[in-house]
Amino acid sequence: MVQNVAPLMAELEPEDFYLLSGLEQGMRFSRWVARGKIAEFSRLDGEEMEYRLDRCEQRELIERKTIQYTGFRLTFEGYDALALRTFSERETIEGVGAPLGVGKESDVYEARSYKPLALKFHREGYTNFREVNREREYTADNNHISWFYTARKAAEREHEALRAVYPEVSVPQPVGQSRHALVMEKLDGVELSKAKLNPEQAVGVLDLILDEMAEAYRQGYVHADMSEYNVFVASDGVTVFDWPQAVPTDHENAGEFLERDCDNIVGYFQRKYPSELPEIDTERLAATLRDGSFDGIRLLA
Repeated sequence: MVQNVAPLMAELEPEDFYLLSGLEQGMRFSRWVARGKIAEFSRLDGEEMEYRLDRCEQRELIERKTIQYTGFRLTFEGYDALALRTFSERETIEGVGAPLGVGKESDVYEARSYKPLALKFHREGYTNFREVNREREYTADNNHISWFYTARKAAEREHEALRAVYPEVSVPQPVGQSRHALVMEKLDGVELSKAKLNPEQAVGVLDLILDEMAEAYRQGYVHADMSEYNVFVASDGVTVFDWPQAVPTDHENAGEFLERDCDNIVGYFQRKYPSELPEIDTERLAATLRDGSFDGIRLLA
């Protein structure tokens, strides 16, 4: 998606962004914005508006549908363009590089800037909106929910959590956020699921991860989605990433989420390194992370 949009940025004109921003505004109220409302939201007159509609539709930044009326809405490419425009105006990034990871709920790219950065676009709600709408609590209290609202809330939530726990917790340094996109430090290392640890390293690496979870709790957050896919392992330690589902420690289900995180990460090590990991009472483990008494997994065996 972003790879298709980035080359278009130089040819887009201010009026194109007026149109895209107007549709973004209109989509707060309905999934499809009626043609008659677009001029009001974009502040473009009729002839100019029609020209911009054609330009942006040809570039697949918007799409139209004729139902009881002719309506238009942003595509994810159009939403990407708005986020990239904001980062460019802020001088946060200079361009978009190669993909670092493309998944079901987010796409991550290299960002060209003053230092190695990563550009993450949340995609929650675009292809599996009904499922996300049921599972993600930040969509639960809204009658009209669009995919871009869901993705934006995920980005806001992740950015908020990263800012709260960094640098005490080893997470990517947050640099900026716009709409459904975040700019952050580019990570070094290998995803835990792909890391080839020597068996004797397993307990030490698990202890490092649990130390980060304990520190995150001290800083006021529970990750709430811990797994072998959300940890990078490097020679100098571990980094925990992907925080859009994080909850504050005063959340009514924070304790339950922390226990689930413990179950997930300990379970992974027990499956992969069964001879190295003792049986662990993860409820007791979660309690030590909460009260700050955690001092190594072997002491809980």
